[in-house]
Amino acid sequence: MSIIVQKYGGSSVATAELIRKVAARVVATHAAGHQVVAVVSAMGKSTDGLLELARSVSQNPERRELDMLVTVGERISMALLSMAITDLGYPAVSFTGSQSGIITTDNHTNARIIRVTPMRLMEALDAGRIVIVAGFQGVSERLEITSLGRGGSDTTAVALGAALGAEYVEICSDVDGVYSADPRVVPAARRIDDLDHDEMQELADAGAKVLNAEAVEWARRNGVEIVCSATHGEARPGTRIRDIGGTAQPRVAAVTAHPGIFYLEPGHPGAPAPVDLESTLVAHGAPDAWVWRLPGAWAAVVPRQNIHSDAAFRAALAGTGDVCVREDLELVTVVGRALASSPGLLLPATAALEAAGVRLHGRLLNAGRAGFLVQAGQSAAAVRALHHALIEGAA
Repeated sequence: MSIIVQKYGGSSVATAELIRKVAARVVATHAAGHQVVAVVSAMGKSTDGLLELARSVSQNPERRELDMLVTVGERISMALLSMAITDLGYPAVSFTGSQSGIITTDNHTNARIIRVTPMRLMEALDAGRIVIVAGFQGVSERLEITSLGRGGSDTTAVALGAALGAEYVEICSDVDGVYSADPRVVPAARRIDDLDHDEMQELADAGAKVLNAEAVEWARRNGVEIVCSATHGEARPGTRIRDIGGTAQPRVAAVTAHPGIFYLEPGHPGAPAPVDLESTLVAHGAPDAWVWRLPGAWAAVVPRQNIHSDAAFRAALAGTGDVCVREDLELVTVVGRALASSPGLLLPATAALEAAGVRLHGRLLNAGRAGFLVQAGQSAAAVRALHHALIEGAA
């Protein structure tokens, strides 16, 4: 029997009724002849509620204690889902991240998985049980409970899929796949049937919310196939993320807007970049920042979603040197293999932004993506213009 790992996000398990529907979906997969490991997030917005509760009793909560608190949310989901599956007549058992053998670094609130030793999970699967795992958490080598940061349940699922030799990992959410743009912003956006790991990595790094960037990196390194599907509603094929290899054709795959950034630049013309800038970024939860240095110039784009505390981050930057922190810019990114084979695409992209009245402040380029820094409040218009020029126009 093949192993399938399914991950269910917070919106999929937000209520008791939805948990029962997820239980039925998991049971259907098991009844189809598969061994199933279901990874669950906390119910709905309960993690945000726990963080708000922490800040109601402490202005600056200890990160270790935050991990002890917020990892409760996933444990609630795992136990309830196990109960619901058992109620349907199928044997199920739930495990925390530490019980599942997920070993992490010591970095509280933003730990990284080092290795997975899933012996207890294998024993349960061999005994014919459906296994439920609390996502977003693990245990350090010093036996400290840790959390993996926003989107960490995706990483839990993919890391388990790699360790268990799963046929594929299914990421189940409220959307039925990866789209060429956010359909709420671009009504003409299309669901993408197939993506290679590199394309999905670029999209995740650029702020696409369907998959966590670290999860995609785990999948790429270990050759894990990911399927992005809708949890509820009509069954559809979803998007398959896998090693496409030499069969991949150059294309512009998608356009996405980052949910929020800090833009760092010298406080005065010619001011050098702080020598400890990268270590400051890592310490405050932004290891995936784009930092570039040119002769006589430097700048950085820092995603905000993993920053532990905006105020603490600004204070740390103030102590590193002459740094200006700007919050008046937004980042819009075009992703696709065509950017490497056809660099001339940047010309129509820039022209489309100008025609839409979008004020362009700069471009960030690499082999698989092109980022455009635009004025705050103009990212939606930029996404629509770029999608129309580079994806709709290429159809």
